Amino acid sequence: MHGQAENSGPGGYAAARLRLLNEKARSGPPRRSALAGLTDDWLAGLFAAGAPGARGVSLVAVGGYGRAELSPRSDLDLLLLHDGSATGAVSALADRLWYPVWDLGLALDHSVRTPAEARRTAGEDLKVQLGLLDARHIAGDLGLTTALRTTVLADWRNQAPKRLPALRELCEERAARQGELQYLLEPDLKEARGGLRDVTALRAVAASWLADAPREGLAEARSGLLDVRDALHLTTGRATDRLALQEQDQVAAELGVLDADALLRQVYEAARVIAYAGDVTWREVGRVLRSRSVRPRLRAMLGAGKPAPERSPLAEGVVEQDGEVVLARAARPDRDPVLPLRAAAAAAQAGLPLNLHAVRRMAADARALPSPWPAEARQQLLTLLGSGRPTVDVWEALEAEGLISLLLPDWDRVRCRPQRNAVHLWTVDRHLIETAVRASAFTRRVSRPDLLLIAALLHDIGKGWPGDHSVAGEVIARDVAARIGFDPADVTVVATLVRHHLLLVETATRRDLDDPATVRSVAEAVGSPGTLELLHALTEADALATGPAAWSSWRAALVADLVKRVSAVLAGQAPPDPEEALPTAQHERLALEAVATGAPVLSLRAQTEPAAEPSDDPEPLGVELLIAVPEQAGVLPAVAGVLAMHRLTVRTAELRSLDLPDGVDGSVLLLDWRVAAEYGSLPQAARLRADLVRALDGSLDISARLAERDAAYPRRRGVVAPPPRVTVAPAASRHATVIEVRAQDAPGLLFRIGRALEDAAVRVRSAHVSTLGANAVDAFYVTQEQGVPLPGEEAVAVARKLEEALRA
Repeated sequence: MHGQAENSGPGGYAAARLRLLNEKARSGPPRRSALAGLTDDWLAGLFAAGAPGARGVSLVAVGGYGRAELSPRSDLDLLLLHDGSATGAVSALADRLWYPVWDLGLALDHSVRTPAEARRTAGEDLKVQLGLLDARHIAGDLGLTTALRTTVLADWRNQAPKRLPALRELCEERAARQGELQYLLEPDLKEARGGLRDVTALRAVAASWLADAPREGLAEARSGLLDVRDALHLTTGRATDRLALQEQDQVAAELGVLDADALLRQVYEAARVIAYAGDVTWREVGRVLRSRSVRPRLRAMLGAGKPAPERSPLAEGVVEQDGEVVLARAARPDRDPVLPLRAAAAAAQAGLPLNLHAVRRMAADARALPSPWPAEARQQLLTLLGSGRPTVDVWEALEAEGLISLLLPDWDRVRCRPQRNAVHLWTVDRHLIETAVRASAFTRRVSRPDLLLIAALLHDIGKGWPGDHSVAGEVIARDVAARIGFDPADVTVVATLVRHHLLLVETATRRDLDDPATVRSVAEAVGSPGTLELLHALTEADALATGPAAWSSWRAALVADLVKRVSAVLAGQAPPDPEEALPTAQHERLALEAVATGAPVLSLRAQTEPAAEPSDDPEPLGVELLIAVPEQAGVLPAVAGVLAMHRLTVRTAELRSLDLPDGVDGSVLLLDWRVAAEYGSLPQAARLRADLVRALDGSLDISARLAERDAAYPRRRGVVAPPPRVTVAPAASRHATVIEVRAQDAPGLLFRIGRALEDAAVRVRSAHVSTLGANAVDAFYVTQEQGVPLPGEEAVAVARKLEEALRA
């Protein structure tokens, strides 16, 4: 016990508390326990001063404080328990307790109840009951506290068959609302799935005696999350459970962790242990409750005696029992190295979970597979990867017990690795499994589904290594594919797929597909029609597994167009030269009207693509915006600025001079753009044309209009974006110089780029705009006034000036 004389006053407690929190030598569980003890002594002193020798009243800690786990800014959850004999005195005592707590600025969750009231409230409110399960006596009548604890625990066990399903529903609702802790870039350590609330729920399940959570690693995971929360409270000075991006480096430093990524990885590892324990525990609760409801009827039908559970064979050494996949009695994991893959494949194919004890037995007795793997092992892995959505849970069960690391040692480098990109929904390892799940739906459209599935599993495996992950991944994929047992030709295909898994989508969205150099470069990288077919499927699976911002009908159409062009080249056909392309009748009509009027002419036409599912509506690819304008300076920034004013997003932008029919004087610039409304409906073409006319004649100050809008709707504070980067893409085209811009996406960005390029006195031949989450990745094909590529030094200078303009 700490000295009550020292700590009975608010000043003494506050000073002692501050000393404890600043004591670097003591952290983690010892500090939380010491803080709880210090607080106990202070509150016991307040209680003794307010109710000397009182009987029939006690002070009880509940919830996290009841577990003696006080983080620096934790709430104090207190119950003043009394027998009802002196309510006036109890009210006065409550004031003597609560006001000093509030005076120190500590958060307080308090209640004053008799045992009967506490019991009734617990019966009505599940959260109150969970808090009382951790009730701990602080001061006063110990018998009163002990009786309440005994009664509440008995009630919980008696009501468990009804209360546990409600608790599970509560956990599922919270998970749906807060997300999964093991994948969030700014996780809530308490409320998200796999967080501290779930550990409390697992403790409640254990207290019911119906089931118990897997204990291996659970205490360490819980303690690890509490340590992170302690550091978060200390570095922010706030009672927060959300690990915000801007605070992760400070929290990592407080914990002595290398950096924010290492911190997140630790958090994800802990969350994964807790989430998996929850899955196993709730499955066991369901099994027990089902058996309790069925057993009385069986006993009535069969008489005394417990019926033997049914066991249905699934594969050699693997059977189904009670809705789970377990090992057959004759199975010998120590002599059958393929058994873990066979059991996993059987479970995924049947859509059933792997039994925890079966997985642990296989992990304990597993032997490493020979290199190369036997054919059966390779086939079982492919069956597992090709099973669709059930693959995820089965893979996580194997991973939780270390079997994936045994089968694929390179997996450890990507396990729980965060991806600091808002486009990505998952950690690297989960993204790889999600890609395999997506790829399993495409196995009927490729001639080598086995290579597609392996490439899906390995395409980002290089993210665990320094440098370009595609380059590093190619080396790892080559080694893993050979170890799994593919022949040299197949190993080369898998390595090529991993090396170029971003090639199609990056080329389709950032390069001019009418440029023969673009198509030829892809054909040379891919090498064969079979590899192209696989790369097309892998590209879509990868994007779908990344998140909704990474794939759309628009991107799909661009990639399909590129694949079609590359297929023709691989079949021996030469790509058409864009310089020889003839204008369409519509292009020529707009150009002639622009010459006749001396002003811009616009055409808007919606483009749609049939939806993937028959029940869905067609998804818009955007609107085709055709503009013909007498050739003059400032066209690109003028058009981009007008579109930004009307809140139109540019997806692709092509600009070129149009040859007019013989006998027609003048020069016309044709803009063929694909645009989409940020929200709401599209503006009328007449309004766009009127604003464009004003922008070109200088009567519309676009910069001022965009600045006014930004001032009226200021952006919220958030993470500071990295600075823009502008580079020259080497040898990307023989017709133009390709300048790449990577920057934070923002309204008016294309206008600013166009104005900077106009100031640099270069002609923009085409622009290819791609937005991934908050990041814009744009490519501009530029030439000199004579229509030829820029010399090397001039191209670098233009890129440098553009970067400086965007940083300003």
